[in-house]
Amino acid sequence: MSNTTTEASHETSLKGQLALITGCSGGIGSATALALARRGCSIAVHYHSAKSKADSLVEQLSALPGVRAVAFQADLSEYENVRKLYREVIETMGDPDILFNNSGATNSVIGPQGDIADVGVEEFEKTWRVNTGSSYLLTQLCLPSMAKKKYGRIVFCSSVAAGTGGVIGPHYASSKSALHGLLHWIANRYAKEGVTCNAVAPALIIETGMFSNPSPELVNRIPIGRFGLPNEIASVVEMLVTNAYMSNKIIVADGGWTATGF
Repeated sequence: MSNTTTEASHETSLKGQLALITGCSGGIGSATALALARRGCSIAVHYHSAKSKADSLVEQLSALPGVRAVAFQADLSEYENVRKLYREVIETMGDPDILFNNSGATNSVIGPQGDIADVGVEEFEKTWRVNTGSSYLLTQLCLPSMAKKKYGRIVFCSSVAAGTGGVIGPHYASSKSALHGLLHWIANRYAKEGVTCNAVAPALIIETGMFSNPSPELVNRIPIGRFGLPNEIASVVEMLVTNAYMSNKIIVADGGWTATGF
């Protein structure tokens, strides 16, 4: 069997691999965990405060053949907690082969017509610390073992706000667009080590904590005429994880809101 065929088979099954998913108790995180686990991937389930949801997800995942799942609590707004999460995961389950940086926070919502003075620099920095800094640090921690194994998959959860400004505010939009520069550098630097790095940029996804009570008029922004669902984003992450030729890409999943990627 050729190396190409062997690699493709290995990736399609994901059997024996471990994925660390931050914000895993939320809609997109849990849908992605289930999608990867159905391919045989074990899951390190990170959560902040939704313990019951995390425990329920672990139960669902553990019922799948050959899948291990463990819940890990951490408030990722503090960098020492990011380091603690990483230590606990590797001590309990081993080094992640896949990292989905999915956890994030909106903080204040001022909307596209808001006043920039309503978002202070302290809140700006707090938003960046959760959405950008913690993702950077966790990636920095996970990358060495991936490079050593010559295999790794890193995916960031961005947002359509990174390319359009979005509907939340400048603090959130800028924290997401910063991930794009990060992934471009990582993808280029670690390609020869077998590590791919990509992002999915969703828009207006219901059944999530971040978008749990949508304003009906927002649907008018979406050409296909409805909001997105968590499993539709999970399918993009699944593709990015199982396709070794996809790297350095931002996949925008927004129901046709934007014409292309950014």
